[in-house]
Amino acid sequence: MMHKLTLGLLVFIPITLIAEYLHYSPLIIFFLAALAIIPLAKYIGEATEELAGHTGPALGGLLNATFGNATELLIGIFALRAGLVEVVKASITGSIIGNLLLVSGMAMLVGGWKHKKQIFNRTGALASGSTLLLAAIALVMPAIFLQTSPDAGGMVIEKLSIFVAIAMLVIYLLSLFFVLRTHKHLYTEEVARYAPNWSKTKSIIILLIATIAVAWMSEVLVGAIEPVAESFGWTELFIGVIFVAVIGNAAEHTSAITMAIKNRMDLALQISIGSATQIAMLIAPLLVLISLFFSTPMSLVFNLFELIAIVLSIFITNLVVGDGESNWLEGAQLLVAY
Repeated sequence: MMHKLTLGLLVFIPITLIAEYLHYSPLIIFFLAALAIIPLAKYIGEATEELAGHTGPALGGLLNATFGNATELLIGIFALRAGLVEVVKASITGSIIGNLLLVSGMAMLVGGWKHKKQIFNRTGALASGSTLLLAAIALVMPAIFLQTSPDAGGMVIEKLSIFVAIAMLVIYLLSLFFVLRTHKHLYTEEVARYAPNWSKTKSIIILLIATIAVAWMSEVLVGAIEPVAESFGWTELFIGVIFVAVIGNAAEHTSAITMAIKNRMDLALQISIGSATQIAMLIAPLLVLISLFFSTPMSLVFNLFELIAIVLSIFITNLVVGDGESNWLEGAQLLVAY
């Protein structure tokens, strides 16, 4: 059923290109491009999962880290090129809180409704949680620095953001080494049992085609953001937190809930919490560094709402996963927090 739906949504790719060529309303183009990106993100996720079955869990984990959030990265790059820095920051915020609260909450609610109690690896979940706390500290520090030193110039903030971004990337690489090498037994038990359905060649071809198509659709989507925001009176924060974040994480939403229903909570939390960690520790710092090549560099100074939302999301998620068990009530609590 899900596969047929994904295939059906692919029809929006040519429809979006036709609408763009015929200069339809930016609102129509925006929503068509959003619908076109959803199945492409799903295929990127499936292709990396299939490749992981061929290459083993270590390289498979690296592929997931590289391509799992390709949609968010590509949308972010095109938005930065268009000067929509606040949209990019809002989408980072929305992706983090969406994965931690919405995706984890739905997975725990649906899985817990079918299974009275679901067990997952507490050490692995808390390791991801501590990395997220470090990300929260890294995102809060530039904002505190700006508040305590209001006379600091833009160049100082830019240099501080670059320094913090590099530090975050280093910690993320170390966390990958922890997951893929020194403590891979905590994360790869279920992945090791996965038997691929696609050949390695088919997986690589689908991954490349889907990634190129996402880049194309992302450029179209970003081009329609400003006209849509002006016509509806939406803020860049609203578009980034709600639309861009949900579109970019569509594949993770579906996969995590499916795994929870199958009582594979370890994998469900790897998808949700792991994706949030990637956004905070990999995508955000990469976008800071990439923005240096554009006219408007991106800093790591987030507004107060974004910072509070991120910190509280990380805090409540760590509380919920701290005992290594989940149930439907905890899922409902995460959804209410979202």
